Amino acid sequence: MESRVPGDALDLRILHALELDARAPFSRIATVLGVSDQTVARRFRRLQAVGGLRVVAVRCAAAEDALDHWLLRVRCAPEGATAIAEALAKRPDTAWIGLTSGGTEVTCTANVRSQGDADDLLLGKLPRTPHIVDIRAHQLLHRFYGGPSGWLHKSGALSPEEAAALTPERVPEPPGPRVITAEDEPLVAALEKDGRATYPELQRATGRSESAVKRRLAQLVASGALYVDVEFDSEHFGFRNASMLCVTAAPRALHTVGEALATDPEVAYAAATTGPSNLMAVVITRDTGHLYRYLSERLGRLEGVEHVESMPFLRRVKQLTYRPFRG
Repeated sequence: MESRVPGDALDLRILHALELDARAPFSRIATVLGVSDQTVARRFRRLQAVGGLRVVAVRCAAAEDALDHWLLRVRCAPEGATAIAEALAKRPDTAWIGLTSGGTEVTCTANVRSQGDADDLLLGKLPRTPHIVDIRAHQLLHRFYGGPSGWLHKSGALSPEEAAALTPERVPEPPGPRVITAEDEPLVAALEKDGRATYPELQRATGRSESAVKRRLAQLVASGALYVDVEFDSEHFGFRNASMLCVTAAPRALHTVGEALATDPEVAYAAATTGPSNLMAVVITRDTGHLYRYLSERLGRLEGVEHVESMPFLRRVKQLTYRPFRG
């Protein structure tokens, strides 16, 4: 069994490298970081075992007009909250699920492909679920930070020179559909299970030639239809608090406040939303004192911010992938 040794600076540098290029060969990461291939591979396996590391492909709404993102806030009777969160976590169209408000509210983001899917989730399945008191659904209108831009991009774990060496070169977008097609589904499904699946493995999963798989994956990534993301437990590195913030900004300041949030080291995700508040952010802090300082010294002094509702996650049930809670 792997020792639960807290993550160190090298672990953070490896994770930052993976956020820049999740499919980068270990040899390339090792060369830039000045360590051996074996060290990178060993640290990667340990982070998988004890640091919650998962590398998975994510469909991007920005490239698919039929794919919308929603923030759901589901108020529940306390005895039903965990079961509802676990049921939502098993759905392939949900992410960032957590219990907030002392365990009486489930928050999550959901991706819907059509109005029918939205109606099915928001008007069909959820309202008939026992123990649900209230459902508030807010459409995500514009992402200021998150998605392909990982939380560690702002950490300084890598020097600017190291980050530049590990950032893939921008290549001209190859010809082909800019959206995920039915023919792409086997490829995307394989990458959703393992974002670092090898090209021979992807060839076997799709029945397409290795060269065809390489070309199509490059096209999907270049077009923004797909990206490969990194999930890990921030608690492994001493950041024990994750919270969702619902921020109300003056309409004239909405964009400037959103852009300001995107630069804050604590912010892992920020987006404009519909609803009573017009911004949502996920912030990661070391402890409650760190959260207080962020709210009072940074967010509270930001020009244009009128109201902030903070909801610490009592428990994070799902980030990108779902692993059943074991106590």
